[in-house]
Amino acid sequence: MALQWLILTYVVAAEAALALLLTLPSPKLLKSRLVSLVSLILQPALFIVPFAGFQLLDIYWKNEHRLSCNSEVCTAAERDRYEKSVYKAQRNVILCTTACLLYWCIHRICKYHKEIENLEEVEKRYKNE
Repeated sequence: MALQWLILTYVVAAEAALALLLTLPSPKLLKSRLVSLVSLILQPALFIVPFAGFQLLDIYWKNEHRLSCNSEVCTAAERDRYEKSVYKAQRNVILCTTACLLYWCIHRICKYHKEIENLEEVEKRYKNE
């Protein structure tokens, strides 16, 4: 079960690094090459959205069917185990939402960059006329 969260963690880290690279100031040629490379990667990387959604559904299902420790018979170890599982679920929800949010941010950054390039081309055409 931990492998899927490890994969999601690495994906979030890679997305964060890509978002940082795309937003750092760099020469125009390097930026356009980087944006075109990331744009090629974006479509196959779309798998992260349904994967994170599935993980969120899994967390929700486990939360609904989790045994709770409400009675006085529960030991301290059982209570600690229950609280630890709740904290893990909260961490994983944040991880899933961060993965989707970072993917969307990278997508929008690339789209805005392409729109800016198109506007610059239009401006050059008008100046040449």
